[in-house]
Amino acid sequence: MTLLVPILGDQLTHTLPSLRDVDRATTVVLMAEVRAECTYVKHHKKKIALVLSAMRHFAGELRDAGWTVDYVTFDDPANTHSLKSEVVRAARTHKATAIRVVGAGEYRLLKDQREWGDAAGLPIEILEDDRFICTRRAFDKWAEGRTSLRMEYFYREMRQRTGLLMMADGLPEGGQWNYDHDNRATPPRGLNYPAPERFAPDTITQDVVDLVAREFPRHFGDLDNFNLPVIRADALKALDHFIAYSLPDFGRYQDAMIVGQDYLYHSVLSLCLNTGLLEPLEVCRAAEAAYANGSAPINSVEGFIRQIIGWREYMRGMYWRDMPRLAGRNALDAHRPLPEFYWTGQTDMRCLSESVGQTKREAYAHHIQRLMVLGNFAAIAGISPQAVSDWYLVVYFDAYEWVEMPNVIGMSQYADGGVIASKPYVSTGAYINRMSDYCRRCRYDVKQRVGPDACPFNALYWDFLARHEERFRGNQRMRNIYSGWDRMAPEDRQAVRDQAASFLDGLEPEARGWAR
Repeated sequence: MTLLVPILGDQLTHTLPSLRDVDRATTVVLMAEVRAECTYVKHHKKKIALVLSAMRHFAGELRDAGWTVDYVTFDDPANTHSLKSEVVRAARTHKATAIRVVGAGEYRLLKDQREWGDAAGLPIEILEDDRFICTRRAFDKWAEGRTSLRMEYFYREMRQRTGLLMMADGLPEGGQWNYDHDNRATPPRGLNYPAPERFAPDTITQDVVDLVAREFPRHFGDLDNFNLPVIRADALKALDHFIAYSLPDFGRYQDAMIVGQDYLYHSVLSLCLNTGLLEPLEVCRAAEAAYANGSAPINSVEGFIRQIIGWREYMRGMYWRDMPRLAGRNALDAHRPLPEFYWTGQTDMRCLSESVGQTKREAYAHHIQRLMVLGNFAAIAGISPQAVSDWYLVVYFDAYEWVEMPNVIGMSQYADGGVIASKPYVSTGAYINRMSDYCRRCRYDVKQRVGPDACPFNALYWDFLARHEERFRGNQRMRNIYSGWDRMAPEDRQAVRDQAASFLDGLEPEARGWAR
């Protein structure tokens, strides 16, 4: 009797459900580096290197712990480069009698997993991934019968369920559920921002970096200076570093964007959470402990915890609730191709060139760059939400479809028609100017609405509102905005729309098929 336990590249957790309560002597763990998973979209080179290196290190840890591991490297001549066929091969090689696996986080891969048993001629058990705090069934129960599925209500229930930042009387710590109003400060000049913990590549990681450079030269992104955590011990060091040096000021400055400062006070722990090197509750409890001992303020700790047990868990629930329909949502009927500068960074709009350039270098940008610069422009320019979603999945090291797609389709692009967001996350250049220093040396003038030097965000924003007036004028949160539109003289409104049309006509669509 041999049990085959396939483990995926985002399931690198020693307490994984499929590894519990089994006899190590009669269990074979299968891990495989397959081309299909590296190329179903052309992932950023650093994302591929991160996952493959983390997989190799995890396999070594399993072997050290007494597990039998069948590990198939990318350059193994016998590698079929398909997970399904590798499962079939391993089942035959080890004379397996059953397959046990944790359900994949992405719809396309879970669909594939469900075929593994028939392909191998074996019974298969697909287990719930309990590394998430809220099960899919529990989320569906929370959503059932509600007229509004806003994250804030879900988040409060998660606080109560976990006890995080809750007082004994059932009220939230500090008397408030949400401290967002304290978290929108622009840092003064001259602050000494703490860099995230860095990790020099060992021999295993360097071999992977060399492999990625050789096998994926046409993929997006830079591979230089790879220094990401690829083992749990380093992920824990990264967590400790964030708690000690960045968390105290994280909340206040979490929405800020500064030229030359790629990380500010952000944790960059999403890559560790999404590969399984860290678990969400241990990260949240570390932050809560910092508040309890007085080393971090409530607004920073609450804002950080909300990103994990609020947005992260909520987005996963919304993904599974609406897939596969979510992938095709396009409520605003947006079909413009993605501009080429999303890949090259070659645009005179400094906010976009800085955000794309950082993304290309680091495979990372923080949530406001993603939402209010890159996503904002795509929304007001009417770019296809599917093209935008593909781009986000390609370029970030923490991007997995279950978290990326609902964030982009629902929150950033409003393509779900308002299920996730109560209003579109769009703005003129004034918001970017307030929250960043991007506008100071930009070729465009953020205070001009029309003319050759006018910031494109300004005309595009008002043109977006005009295009979708029938949908949004009745939105309670947008009535004052339309009042501003109404106060413009008719000739000024037409000038704005002409400016937007001229700019959009000049956009260069992507030419290389970067994503797929």
